[in-house]
Amino acid sequence: MQESQSDLGALLRSWRDRLQPADVGMPTYGSRRATGLRREELAQLAGLSVDYLVRLEQGRARRPSAQVAASLARALQLNNAERSHLFVISGLLPPTSGEVPSHIPPGVQRLLSRLGEVPLAVFAASWDLLSWSPLWTALLGDPVPSGKARPNVLRSHFGGENFSRSEVRYLDNPGALESFEASLVADLRRVFGRYPDDLGVQTLVADLTHASERFRELWDSGAVSEHQSERKVVRHPTVGEVELDCDIFTVAGTDLRIVAYSAPTGSDAADKLDFLRVSAVSAAVAP
Repeated sequence: MQESQSDLGALLRSWRDRLQPADVGMPTYGSRRATGLRREELAQLAGLSVDYLVRLEQGRARRPSAQVAASLARALQLNNAERSHLFVISGLLPPTSGEVPSHIPPGVQRLLSRLGEVPLAVFAASWDLLSWSPLWTALLGDPVPSGKARPNVLRSHFGGENFSRSEVRYLDNPGALESFEASLVADLRRVFGRYPDDLGVQTLVADLTHASERFRELWDSGAVSEHQSERKVVRHPTVGEVELDCDIFTVAGTDLRIVAYSAPTGSDAADKLDFLRVSAVSAAVAP
């Protein structure tokens, strides 16, 4: 047991050392003494305190939770074998095929870090938010304020949990909102059948069935389908209304959803996104 605990700290340090800020979409300023990511950078990516990460690397924290292990695996861009090993040496059972995948493969992580001009986010099949770009935050606000859990799209919509500071609405087509709701719930039923052992999905369905009459009505309909893309209007507190295409891409083999907002080049919406991107960069480099 002692050897595994020591191995955990050594592996976390070696995995951290092999990543550069550019690999995770972080800017690099000035000289760096760290071989790879700084502890502060990894802690930020994984949503952990620096003190807790130090204790993990030094072997003083011995049993990270499954949520912490999954967050570290995503932040460190581990492959599937490395992720499973991280769970094992942490005294945890690796996720099974009956659970919704939440691990973002390294290639997808690198792709996302290079798409800085697009507001995008990665969701699990059950619509739990996993990762997002700085421009997503600039457009929609910080999706995970300090001390809050990462949101779920269905909990946000049907359970009244605020997902963003900006108001998001659908184009004024008759029935657009109703179609969106029906599509989301039918998609969740598909996921419910695909991952029968996932306790998170079971809890999500039970909670929303109890909390929302609209959700219960749609769930009882038995409809099954895959959620599709649609155009949306984001009402931002600074730049006003921004009409955007919202596209959803599925990562083969993982059921992860990449959600991206975009606008035609030269459009008013594209200019507003450029303004938010520059503002986000300026905020990141401000002392």
